[in-house]
Amino acid sequence: MLSIIQAAGWPIWPLIACSVLALALIVERFIALKTARVVPPKLLDEAITVSAKGVPAPDVVSQLAQNSALGEVLASGLRTLNSEPDATEEDVRAAMESTGRATAHRLEKYLNALATIASAAPLLGLFGTVVGMIEIFGSQGGGNTMSGGNPAQLAHGISIALYNTAFGLMIAIPTLIFWRFFRSRVDDFLLSMELASEQFARHLKRHAAR
Repeated sequence: MLSIIQAAGWPIWPLIACSVLALALIVERFIALKTARVVPPKLLDEAITVSAKGVPAPDVVSQLAQNSALGEVLASGLRTLNSEPDATEEDVRAAMESTGRATAHRLEKYLNALATIASAAPLLGLFGTVVGMIEIFGSQGGGNTMSGGNPAQLAHGISIALYNTAFGLMIAIPTLIFWRFFRSRVDDFLLSMELASEQFARHLKRHAAR
């Protein structure tokens, strides 16, 4: 591996930095976007059960908010009723929507960085290719033919061009795939949270009407 890096020349280092950063972001997003941490399957039913006989105490609401991203959204509706017992359904919805927007921003964290790496890696590879081409032309020694140039410098220029192109694509393709995967996952989570919030708001309205 070290011999490949040496053959690729100094333009490979920005690509290596991008690969390390992309890997770190991918691992972080896999951990942060687990279903249990965002939209636990049974959380909505549990929240409806807890609030069926009245608005839960503030400590119960705090535990709900700390459970997951969905729990934070549902808890904002309960907090609104705790602080303003006469709050309307629109007030509850507005509170949950506001919290939902903040939660959506957190779920989308680092996705732009992944997209940037996926776009920049091929360009960095192209930059390495250009550097390699400069090395090749430099080996010709002021207009000599290729056979009269410096073979070692010629081979080094070709290595820089090919390795950087390959590395750029090797980084960009998986990063783009993971970005699209996480983007789709976040969209699914946001839709689930929106539907759960609607159902919970209707539940709270029926509770308040009693």
